[in-house]
Amino acid sequence: MKRKTDLRGLAADRHTGTRAFQRRLLAWYDSNRRELPWRRDREPYRVWLSEIMLQQTRVAAVLEYYRKFLRRFPSVEKLAAARESSVLSAWSGLGYYRRARMLHAAAKKIVRDHGGTFPARAEELRALPGIGRYTAAAVASIAFREPAAAVDGNVERVLQRVLGKELRGQPLWEAAEALLSRRRPGDFNQAMMELGATVCLPRAPMCLSCPVLGLCATRGELRRPPKNPRQTKREIHYALHRQNGSVLLVKREKDASLMPGMWELPEVAAGNGANGPRFTLRHSITVTDYLVRVSQGTAPEGCDGRWVPIRRITALPLTGLARKILRAAQVI
Repeated sequence: MKRKTDLRGLAADRHTGTRAFQRRLLAWYDSNRRELPWRRDREPYRVWLSEIMLQQTRVAAVLEYYRKFLRRFPSVEKLAAARESSVLSAWSGLGYYRRARMLHAAAKKIVRDHGGTFPARAEELRALPGIGRYTAAAVASIAFREPAAAVDGNVERVLQRVLGKELRGQPLWEAAEALLSRRRPGDFNQAMMELGATVCLPRAPMCLSCPVLGLCATRGELRRPPKNPRQTKREIHYALHRQNGSVLLVKREKDASLMPGMWELPEVAAGNGANGPRFTLRHSITVTDYLVRVSQGTAPEGCDGRWVPIRRITALPLTGLARKILRAAQVI
């Protein structure tokens, strides 16, 4: 027998609290939701693409990549037929490149096994590469109106504050399912995400602007034990070698643990290849903060690189750091 989730923290009158929450949240969403390109229709390919791009990435950073990617691959069939290097090139700069590879693999599976038609149920979507519980529920609810609750970081924060509980794992998903509007599941999931992204912020939540303030148990920050930041600092050196309108680039090994098959500048030891002026920049990847020093000089001996004409560089799948260096040097 399925355990019923306790939502007594939702309102003084627990019998009407859930319906009142749905009504107020959806009314707020209808009037205040951001105009985002993937919300203009419920086309499954576009919904899926946006959800994959938005994993671990802010909306503002995704917008232009989403538009460019759709221009290049306007359908799942076009994406499935593309070369992986072309997909990585279109993704270059978004980071977490495994998402792009899984996106490409899933497109091939949709075309090969489903005739180009997206599975409509969350359970079926989870069988595709790169689609987990959250993404499957988001796509199924938004594109196909399946009543499946989607829990991302924003939704988790909203639920914990509204209910006044430190929920994790299955109890968190059960709470989301208990609150979900069966009539408008896709809009409700998006409204929860929107509330977390624009009002119920990680720090300094804007409670006076919240449509469900009167139903919230916390009405502010939920107290948590302090966390110790574990940011690692590293210094790395690269050589920017230009010659006859070309730049020397190297390709990461296919079995590299990070960004396999991507192109970057040759890395050098500190103090090597330092002919000419240098510049520095900072770059962060997950928990590592890099101080990057770039030498305008010669790459190390034995460097297995390739001279790439500047006009063709942006067509390659560059690492985000390589793209940042080349922009800072005004090469691209």
